[in-house]
Amino acid sequence: MSFTLWLTGISGSGKSTLSKMAVEQLQHVGLAVELLDGDNVRSFLGDNLGYSARDRRIQASFLGLTSLLLNKNGITAVVASISPYAEVRRYVRTMIPCFVEIFCDCTLQAAANRDPKGLYALAFAGKVPDFTEVSAPYERPIAPEVRVPTDQEPPEASLVRIMDYLQRNVLNRPWNRSIPVTSLDPENTSDAL
Repeated sequence: MSFTLWLTGISGSGKSTLSKMAVEQLQHVGLAVELLDGDNVRSFLGDNLGYSARDRRIQASFLGLTSLLLNKNGITAVVASISPYAEVRRYVRTMIPCFVEIFCDCTLQAAANRDPKGLYALAFAGKVPDFTEVSAPYERPIAPEVRVPTDQEPPEASLVRIMDYLQRNVLNRPWNRSIPVTSLDPENTSDAL
C-alpha cells in the first residue's frame, strides 16, 4: 500500500534530514519511495514562484497532486515542505487516501541557531520578506499523526517515532531498527520555503 508522509515545520526544523532518513528506511522494507523536497520542487517550478501566501499555496497543492499521482501508481511519497497554512494541509489530506502528517516541532530560536545559510539573520534584519515564522505565519498542526520535537531529540529518535507510527498504522511489514541510519550532513538540510 502506498501512502504520503508529509513533514511540515518551520525552516531549519529538520524536515529534509528526517525525510531522507525515512526514505532510506522505507526502501529497506521494500517500498518504492519518492522524495519531494520543497526546495527542489520550487526550483523546478521556476522563478515565477515566490514566497507569498498565494505562491506557497500553489507549491503545497502541486506537492499534494504529485503525491496523489505517485500513490495511485504504487509509489510512496515523502514530502518535506514548510507548507505553513493549515487549510492547504487539510485540503491535501482530503485529496490523498492515506496521508500521514509529521510535525517537526522546533522553536524559532533553535531553528535560527542551526541555520547554515544565515537566512534567519537576514529575515530578522528585515532583508527577507515573507519568511515563515518571522514575517509570515506558520500555522502549527493541531492533530498531526506524529509530532517530533526536533529541537529536543536527535534525528534518529525522531525517525523511530515516525517508523513506529507507520508500523502500527500503515505498514504491513516489519521494519528493522538495527538498520543503520545513514549519517546525513546537517549543513545540507535547507528547507527555507
